[in-house]
Amino acid sequence: MKPFRSLLLLTALLLPRLLPAEALIVYSHRHYPSDDALFAKFTEQTGIPVQVVKANAGELIERLKAEGQNSPADILITADAGNLALAKAAGVLQPVQSEILTAAIPESYRDPDNTWFGFTLRARVMIHAKDRVSPGELSTYEDLADPKWRGRILSRSSSHIYNQSLLASIIAANGETAALDWARAVRRNMARPPQGNDRDQMRAVAAGLADVAIVNTYYLGLMHHSPDPRDRQIADQLRVFFPNQDGRGIHMNVSGGGVTRASSRPETAQKFLEFLVSEEAQNTFPLTTSEFPVVPGIRLSELQQSWGGFNVDPLNLGTLGELNPAAVRLFNRSGWE
Repeated sequence: MKPFRSLLLLTALLLPRLLPAEALIVYSHRHYPSDDALFAKFTEQTGIPVQVVKANAGELIERLKAEGQNSPADILITADAGNLALAKAAGVLQPVQSEILTAAIPESYRDPDNTWFGFTLRARVMIHAKDRVSPGELSTYEDLADPKWRGRILSRSSSHIYNQSLLASIIAANGETAALDWARAVRRNMARPPQGNDRDQMRAVAAGLADVAIVNTYYLGLMHHSPDPRDRQIADQLRVFFPNQDGRGIHMNVSGGGVTRASSRPETAQKFLEFLVSEEAQNTFPLTTSEFPVVPGIRLSELQQSWGGFNVDPLNLGTLGELNPAAVRLFNRSGWE
């Protein structure tokens, strides 16, 4: 680990212990200014201060494990059901019995044992160049294995949880043998070795390096609303395609959270999670991060509405965590770096 990063992590380790005892401590993988504004609203409404410590999911989970019952953290927030399942398996979350959470969040988007709850939805689909691919050429995730896409596809690394959860959903739908064949074929069809994040894939498609990329839709939304005119120009060249609409539907994942096992104020932490699924909070996500709200009936942004309607795979996302080891193993065998 680089010295500067180590210093930041050490500072983050010490900071919560210097805070007032009444502050709610949130360990968060998310990094959006809009979240800070939302947490400030929670404080305004309840009088409970919120202190956020940010790091990636793996670092936060390992930190919670190392701190044990001495952890100052009350809430863990991270992206992807795969990461939330890892936190559950590590024993750093506790079950929460909340009628508000179970009533607001569809069953597919919360842990069956109530240790974690989704509060935003993230569709992992395809984007394509408007001028080189027509929607009629695209159909399913499985179709990306067809040789007609040779040299035309981009995706980030298989080491990223987004792709691991996508492959886990394909395992659940089609079995391990078919999922391995798919991963091998899609890797052969890539225009370059996997590299960069979802924004990088879209920039490369717009530049003509490939025609189709596997990405989360909210990244396209962030580029549409970027202060950088170059990103907005790139976004205008791309179109969203929702695959598998005649079958199981698209792979939908979550950003979510849970109450830490070490929390000394689980009731307050539960109120914080309940706030995140309130109408006020849910209305902010489509407009600020271009994520879909987890609560049904919340109005989508104009941009999201322009992408069109879609059907969603009903798979309970807890399954993605159970199948994550298999997905990692198959990716390693497939040659998808």
